[in-house]
Amino acid sequence: MLWARGPILALHAVAALCLPPTAPAQASEIAEQRFRSTVLGREYAYTVYTPTGYGTSGLRYPVLYLLHGANGNQTSWSRDGRLKLIADSLIAGGLIPPVLIVMPGDSVGWWVDAPGGASETALLTELIPDAERRYRILRERSGRMVAGQSMGGYGALRFALKYPDRFAAAALHGPAVYFDAPPATSAARQHPPFRSTDGSFSLAEWRSRNYPTLLDAYFAQPARVPIYIVSGDHDPLGIAAESVRLFDTLRARQPGQVELRIVDGGHEWAVWISTFADALRYMTRYVAQPRPN
Repeated sequence: MLWARGPILALHAVAALCLPPTAPAQASEIAEQRFRSTVLGREYAYTVYTPTGYGTSGLRYPVLYLLHGANGNQTSWSRDGRLKLIADSLIAGGLIPPVLIVMPGDSVGWWVDAPGGASETALLTELIPDAERRYRILRERSGRMVAGQSMGGYGALRFALKYPDRFAAAALHGPAVYFDAPPATSAARQHPPFRSTDGSFSLAEWRSRNYPTLLDAYFAQPARVPIYIVSGDHDPLGIAAESVRLFDTLRARQPGQVELRIVDGGHEWAVWISTFADALRYMTRYVAQPRPN
């Protein structure tokens, strides 16, 4: 666990801004894809980052499924999170292997199956297969990571704990992982997965889908998912304390396979941007390298 004052600067992203004029232009790309989701009964949009050299390499790449927060969409990380700049710099510097990053869009589903939407099933049975059909992605656990911020951190934790056979590593940025109940200002209290039949927030629905319900089954099976957790110390939703509690819970059963960063900041992109490079370096320690198709 590391406690830090002042936002951790994404040094490698800054370095990318300082490339000399003669440096070749980056050939990485951000592209949007869409398909018709049978599970959700609507169009499903997602954004994909492909690294420099992807188009000509003929390689299959590890992939990060990167989930946005409440009321966000498939462009949140590329638009607000400086994702391309940070990933380009890390890859160019040899600090992480080239990876694909897939960013699904689902603004209020909380990445769970619930009355009114099956976001979890849609991601696992439609989004991942669609991305694997379109892109040269490693299709086994050793090539697959999951991460997210806020609501996306909640979702990433659930995927890691519920499907440890499918994900090799995870990262949680300001995760909405309230052990007991979300605070009054949390978007979870307004969104469909946690509403009762009269439309009010249901604590029972929250607890039935929250991460503590997954811990016994997770620890009963042999695989462990290394998890990186970060929160701002001034997060108004109390996520710093919740992150410490989660860290202590995981560390007790998988020592050496969980990391915690508490940094100066709130529930904001400044915190998530400043620690994204660190999270990528952590996760990619546990995934396979690109290999011939």
